[in-house]
Amino acid sequence: MTTEILLSAGNLPAEPNSFVGRERDLAELALLLTDVRALTLCGPGGIGKTRLAVRLGAGLAPDFPDGAWLAELADLRDPDLVARRVATTLGIREEPGRSLTETLSDALRSRDLLLILDTCEHLVEACALLVQRLLAGCRGIRVVATSREPLRVRGETVWRVPPLELPAALEQLSPQEMLGHEAVRLFTDRAAAVRPGFALTAENAQSVARLCRMLDGIPLAIELAAARIRALSVDQVADRLGDRFQLLASGDRTAPMRQQTLRAAVDWSYELLTGPEQALLRRLSVFSGCNLEMAEQVCADKQIRADDVLDLLAALIDKSLVSLDGELAGDTRYRLLDTIGEYAADRLATSGEQPAVRAAHRDYLLRLGEGIVAQAFLRGDPPWADRVAMYHRMDIERPNFRHALSECLSREDAELGLRLCLALHSAWVASGDVTEGIAWFDRFLALAAPTSSDIRARALVHRAELALEQQDYPTAGERARASLDLFQSAAEPGEASALRILSLVELQAGHADEALDSVNAAVEAARKAGDCWQEGLALARKASVLARLTRLGDAQQTFEAALETLRDNNGWGVAQTLYGFGALARQRGDNAAALAHFRSALALYRQIDARPEMARCLAGIGWVALSQLELEAAAASLSESIQLSLATGQRLSIARGIEAFAALAVLRDDLAAAAKLASAGSALRSALGQAASPGALRRAGSLLEAARRRLGAAAVAALVVEGEQLTAHEAVAFALRSRRGGPGGAPGATDESTPSAPATPSAGNAQPGQAPARHGDALVGDGMPTVLTVRELEIAGLVARGLSNRGIAAELTISPATAARHVANIFGKLGFSSRAQVAAWAAERELGNRA
Repeated sequence: MTTEILLSAGNLPAEPNSFVGRERDLAELALLLTDVRALTLCGPGGIGKTRLAVRLGAGLAPDFPDGAWLAELADLRDPDLVARRVATTLGIREEPGRSLTETLSDALRSRDLLLILDTCEHLVEACALLVQRLLAGCRGIRVVATSREPLRVRGETVWRVPPLELPAALEQLSPQEMLGHEAVRLFTDRAAAVRPGFALTAENAQSVARLCRMLDGIPLAIELAAARIRALSVDQVADRLGDRFQLLASGDRTAPMRQQTLRAAVDWSYELLTGPEQALLRRLSVFSGCNLEMAEQVCADKQIRADDVLDLLAALIDKSLVSLDGELAGDTRYRLLDTIGEYAADRLATSGEQPAVRAAHRDYLLRLGEGIVAQAFLRGDPPWADRVAMYHRMDIERPNFRHALSECLSREDAELGLRLCLALHSAWVASGDVTEGIAWFDRFLALAAPTSSDIRARALVHRAELALEQQDYPTAGERARASLDLFQSAAEPGEASALRILSLVELQAGHADEALDSVNAAVEAARKAGDCWQEGLALARKASVLARLTRLGDAQQTFEAALETLRDNNGWGVAQTLYGFGALARQRGDNAAALAHFRSALALYRQIDARPEMARCLAGIGWVALSQLELEAAAASLSESIQLSLATGQRLSIARGIEAFAALAVLRDDLAAAAKLASAGSALRSALGQAASPGALRRAGSLLEAARRRLGAAAVAALVVEGEQLTAHEAVAFALRSRRGGPGGAPGATDESTPSAPATPSAGNAQPGQAPARHGDALVGDGMPTVLTVRELEIAGLVARGLSNRGIAAELTISPATAARHVANIFGKLGFSSRAQVAAWAAERELGNRA
């Protein structure tokens, strides 16, 4: 699945089996979504809310240029993680010093997508706040939520998911007529899957109808019952289920009847399991998804042999109690449905096994995390491709790691908790989940429970690195110094990482000589400890310090030494060194070398989807192209770079990107756009408290002076004011239009539309002398990439043919409202205000002939 939003169809999963019924429900919901922006599918567990929402999203995805996206919340327990889950789903990273909700709202402000929030009831307040914020700030967003209770936000439409259609008790229908009822059709379909040849007949039709009525038409209950057809007749199933309903009739009178019915179905299914099957189901509840090895390692004991787990898992899958959850690197994963998981967890709590199983789960995750870290930083084997797979495995298991961390915290086990944090540190940095990492480190560091000096020192230095990611230099320095003191007093290896962090803190404070002293000490400490990874990172940092001191020859040699030291480790450190090498080559004026290093770093960063770092490499490539007057290639690289920065909320990178577009506008002889962009970039920097480099200040000053000579002081003053007032989204949208010349650079031509998302990893790699990148898989007419999606290009062609919104809707089999929304998006993205302008633009590119 691509994490680059808005240029893919979304992330909706493929359906695991046939979707039965609900045709009228889907038609009604689709109609509702043409008028409402927040739609909540409410109902009890097992009613089919998620399946219905995904089916609805798949049907409507073509009407949303930026796709349909599913954010699954069932595994979350912390309300603070709701916004992060949505951001992760859409590929949006948190931004230091700013709430993730604000970053989300800004990143999606002009997007046109359908967002499905699945399983909100246990986090209803957090979901409501997020939805309210997104609806207020993002006009093109539609939200479908599934929950057992309404979100109760302004503008919400609550749609109660009904049971599947049932035949009435007194209806005398033929088997064919009976199949017209959804519940009967679902049961028949699922029963045939477990007993080939099963069919609805005159002999069993009434029994099937009776069973479906007893289950109140609840899909999950029907599927659980159908799974028993492998061993029982329909009448036997119905008779046993009837006994269970009677058993629960004296239960909680305040519970909804459907919950009691569903509980009866699950309870009955559970009690039909063998003792080992019951034990495995209970123990699987500690996982947020697992593979076979995990189940064997955590769930096996004297009662369940590890060799028996596979057969037991297969039995639970056959009985619809465990679901297949896709594959990771050819390894099948399993999960419990939400309702089954809650039921199994309750059973585990009353079995007396819970403490031991949770401890086994925690210990497995600790072994897994520490094993991945150890292999990822070894010299030689495994190859980089395997290491990439390890990083992805850490991401997949993130919910399980959270449960393990929570278990350590509940037991106040600071030692194991910090070891888990150390294992997760790299994953938190690579994915941008720095705030979460800081929170866990701080919780365990604050515990009074004893920890070894080595673990505590390593935890402090990793906590300092996370502070650096947030540009919190005082905390980074404080934690690094505390770590250094511990390493030195305990004579433990590890000083190099602390000294390397201190060198960056000192460099940021303007103390370059002290920074050089610290990083030299880091190199020596790493060599003494025999740690080639830390030695390579320290050498790369030293090279950067030397470059800052304009000792370019020494910097070159030091970068070469760093690369040689890190080469067999591959990956992140190599990419960082290659990027530094590229920056140094640019500083020396060696464009060919700079381009080669930036490209090499970019290829590594793409493999692990390190999007802010990708943006930095693309910006470097763009600047090289500018210096060589390869304007189209520069525009392509800078466009992908700035859109990656915008999507991940990297405000300083956005400001730098705006400044690069100002330089591009100068080379296009569009001084009006250049003046406006230069002031916008300066204002964005000022808001962050980040001063421009002397070179950037000189460039901006020369640009504005040239603009004043050409346009006059008054006109430039007005452009500067306009630029200063642009938001980051508006500035990026203006920059992307200005790259094409024409209306983008006209004074006062402010566009509040938001650009499309970055191109896919294989796109946007145009280099000097090559064709420009595609955007939205659309390269049209004059060879210039466009920010329009494929669907928008199609509609632009229909506009050129003179079709109205209603005519476009009829041509494409979409609603007139959807057609109107697409046309409005085209206006915003192209900076036009009339259909005639769109028609002329499309006609120039012969889109009308293609439509």
